[in-house]
Order: sequence, then structure tokens, then C-alpha cells
Amino acid sequence: MASHSLTLPSSSPTFAPFSSHQILPPSLSTVRFSRPINTKPNHHSLRCSVSIEKEVPETERPFTFLRDSDDDSTHSSSTSVRARFEAMIRAAQDSVCEAIEAVESGPKFKEDVWSRPGGGGGISRVLQDGNVFEKAGVNVSVVYGVMPPEAYRAAKGSASSDQKPGPVPFFAAGVSSVLHPKNPFAPTLHFNYRYFETDTPKGKCKKCKSYSLFFFFGSRFGGLVFFDVKHFHSIQKQACDKFDPSFYPRFKKWCDDYFYIKHRDERRGLGGIFFDDLNDYDQEMLLKFSTECANSVVPAYIPIVEKRKDMEFTEQNKAWQQLRRGRYVEFNLVYDRGTTFGLKTGGRIESILVSLPLSARWEYDHKPEEGTEEWKLLDACINPKEWI
Repeated sequence: MASHSLTLPSSSPTFAPFSSHQILPPSLSTVRFSRPINTKPNHHSLRCSVSIEKEVPETERPFTFLRDSDDDSTHSSSTSVRARFEAMIRAAQDSVCEAIEAVESGPKFKEDVWSRPGGGGGISRVLQDGNVFEKAGVNVSVVYGVMPPEAYRAAKGSASSDQKPGPVPFFAAGVSSVLHPKNPFAPTLHFNYRYFETDTPKGKCKKCKSYSLFFFFGSRFGGLVFFDVKHFHSIQKQACDKFDPSFYPRFKKWCDDYFYIKHRDERRGLGGIFFDDLNDYDQEMLLKFSTECANSVVPAYIPIVEKRKDMEFTEQNKAWQQLRRGRYVEFNLVYDRGTTFGLKTGGRIESILVSLPLSARWEYDHKPEEGTEEWKLLDACINPKEWI
């Protein structure tokens, strides 16, 4: 699964092993592919699934988090899907961080590198209290081992009939980011691209692939906002159309349906694209598709931030941003499958929750006045629009 989001006053996932925000084992956004692992877990890996592994800090980034497996050394080959996906997400992390630091003009990301005894590791980068961004997290993780059945259900969705009775071998890799600007007129972005492998019941092979992208705003809803939302969606549509013209309308609706806050009867934001478990598509094509979408992040988002980061705003604008961030927090902690997966598999907690904003707000029975810009934005979250 994957996710990508954007917010206009800040609200907007895919982790160790898997969270929509950390990056997998984040909440515009995520690519995930899945395929079966044709190996049997050994006794050591079974023990690892019972006790939560503590990540180990590392002093430098490894060339790869993959290692030769006792069962299948081809997974660590530079031409394998695992290796190429890791290379893609690490390149995406670098490009997004470079773009954010360029906008910041000074502040830099803090980087933590960690490893996981059961297999893999990750790179967490966070920029906090910058000139433009209140909090920006861009995380990569590549993890593998065995997960408990409840984590498998969280990853597949509670309604999945593909239930596992015992520990499940898995491989998960992804990049996840959530960017919370200070200015309430600048959108929050969430993207997540993930690749996920697992075995299947009764030894049957099943290939599950997924990618998702989600975007949402949280401040005002004037003509400028419409133009920026249209720009964001247009970039996503361009990426989709290179592979299948049916992708954008299908994945846009999927995004609206997935990022739905049931107890509020509203969407988390103004949409994007989302997809998960695309078993009928070629894996190579999906790898290329995820790469195309990852490369679209900077051109889809950074121009909007550049245009809005210095706009004047009032305390009322800031309060509305905080309220929309509250909606984002509610979705992540109650409904997001990536967050649930990360928590149930003993993921790195700082990476899983890095997507949460520094500040949010809840007011009792708050309702924007009908006809205001805030009311128009909320209406768009309740009744999804066709932006292009």
C-alpha cells in the first residue's frame, strides 16, 4: 500500500516494518507491491515474531539494507525487484530532501540510520522548526522477517479472507513522507510508496502490488486553491496516463474512498491517487509506475509551497489549519493500515509517528459559517470534487 497527501492548512500517510509514515516496516501517499516469499521461516525467525525487536542505531548508511539470504541469494542481486525498489526509494528520499532544504534556505534534515536484528533497517530524516516547514519527515525502510498474524491482517485489511493462522514471513520496503508547512495557506503533503512480499495460505503463490498517493488541503478554498489542487491532480494524471488512462479516475476515487474519516463523515483532504493489491498487473510495469510517481512528487508540490509560504495570514487562519491537522491525526491513529501494521510489528515508533504534526487543535462542536472559505473547503472534503 502506499500513500501521498497534501493539505492546505496542514493536515495530511507507510516505519519499521511498515507504517504509512515511517515507511514501512507511511498516511500523497506510497507504492507497494507484494509477492509470495517461497521460503519457510526458521526457528530463529519465529522467535523474532514473538518478541518485539529493538532497532539498533548505526553510524553510517549502508550501501544496501539487503543481505544474502540463506534461502534465496537472488533477492540481494542488484537486478532483483527488491534491490531496484530500494534504489528507487532511496533516490526519492534524496531528491525530496534536497528540494525541501532548498526551500528552507538554511535548515537541514537530521538523519538517523538504524538496523533491525531480524533483517533490514532504515534511514529516518526529520527537519523540525524550519523557516518554512514546522515539521518535515522523509523516511526509508527495508525490513524483513516474520510478522504475527494480526499484523498480516492489518497489512491486508481487516476484511481480507486471506487470513494466516500463524507467523507470516514478509519483506517490506518503502519511502514515506509527511510535510507540514508553517503557513496555513501552504498545503501539507503525504506520499508513500511501498513494496510488500509475503507468503500465502496453503503454500499458494499470490502476487499483490500496490501504490497509493494522497493529497489534501486544510486552509482556505478560493480560486488560488482550486488552481493549485488542479495542478497537483494534473501531475498525478500525467504520471498515470503514461501507463493506463484508466488509472487516474480509478485511483482518484479509490483515494477519496480510502481516506475517509467515518466518524466525521468527511475525507481527510482534497484527494490524490491511491491503489493497493493490483494482482492483475505486471510487476515490472508497476515498478516503473511507482518510479514515475515518485519522480512526480517535487514538481507537483514544491511550486505550490514556493508560491504560498510567505502569504500573510491571521490567527483565525492558523486555528483552522490546526483543526484540519486534528482530522489528519484522527485518521492516522484510528484507520490508517500502515500505522497499525507498524505498531503491531514492533516498528520504530519515532518513524511511525513522525508524520504527526507538532501541533493540532480540537474545538467542541466547531462548525465553519456557511458560505465562508473554510465551509467551502469542508464541503469539498465531504463531497469529493472532480478537479480535472
